[in-house]
Amino acid sequence: MGFTLIELLVVLAIIGILIGLLLPAVQKVREASNRMSCLNNQKQIGLALHGFHDSHGVFPASGWRVPGPGNPLGKRVGWKALILPHIEQGSLQNLYSFDLHWWEGPNLAMAHVRIPALECPSVPGRMEALWAPPFEIRPAMNFPRPLGPTDYEAIMGVQPIIDPSRYNSGNSRSVLFRNSVTRMTDILDGSTQTVMVVECSGRPLSWFQRVSDTTVTNDQGFGWIDSEGAFSLDGSSWDGRQQGVVPVTRNTPFAMNRTNLGEPYSFHSGGSNLLFADGHVVFVSDGIGLLSMAGLCTKSAGEVAGD
Repeated sequence: MGFTLIELLVVLAIIGILIGLLLPAVQKVREASNRMSCLNNQKQIGLALHGFHDSHGVFPASGWRVPGPGNPLGKRVGWKALILPHIEQGSLQNLYSFDLHWWEGPNLAMAHVRIPALECPSVPGRMEALWAPPFEIRPAMNFPRPLGPTDYEAIMGVQPIIDPSRYNSGNSRSVLFRNSVTRMTDILDGSTQTVMVVECSGRPLSWFQRVSDTTVTNDQGFGWIDSEGAFSLDGSSWDGRQQGVVPVTRNTPFAMNRTNLGEPYSFHSGGSNLLFADGHVVFVSDGIGLLSMAGLCTKSAGEVAGD
């Protein structure tokens, strides 16, 4: 006996309802898996940073502009290039010329290589990094191949504007910042309470909350090889269009997930993974207050973290 048209429509409607009920559950499982993969990436990065510390006695600078550990000639070198051997990319670092800036010679020729440990699987889509505007001594460039992306960046500290009564140029830094030579013993606020690396996903495409905007140019964070991708926390408006908004209250401006223009930003629902100086990684709610987040982003300002 065959089905009537009405019976067939009812069956199709039931199947559609079941699919509608199942899809959100599948998406939640996929995102949970992505978030765990991202967390593991950052744990690997943490081990790599500690591996560099074991070898050199200090953590790498977020970006070198002068001679320092791992950068004897004072070229523009980023922290990710320095930890390559510690994330199973020693052969890639062997191709890197530390007598040149990152955008010169063979360095740019190998910069297209994608490194799984530096990419978050939750990023919905990427804009290929095929060009970059000038930045200080770096010229405007067109790349022969897209740069290998990165979704993780060193947090250099906080902008003193967040709380001028507390922060100044002497205590507003985190572990990795420009030309830094930070030792574990320099982290006076405690390695379990000091953030080293945050998510800043989706660059060089500019994102505001969950909407991309190709009309807004990002001048840093083009790929893992870029030495100028790191930034300091200053908070942003609710829509992410303004940074460094004052006055600062306990919960506004916002600390993360409003924009990836020099702010912590992830595509995880409800928060972001943070890598701390002792190597542990925690998923932190994007509802964290800016002042509380600032307390986690300094190594020696003496704050008591927590809302």
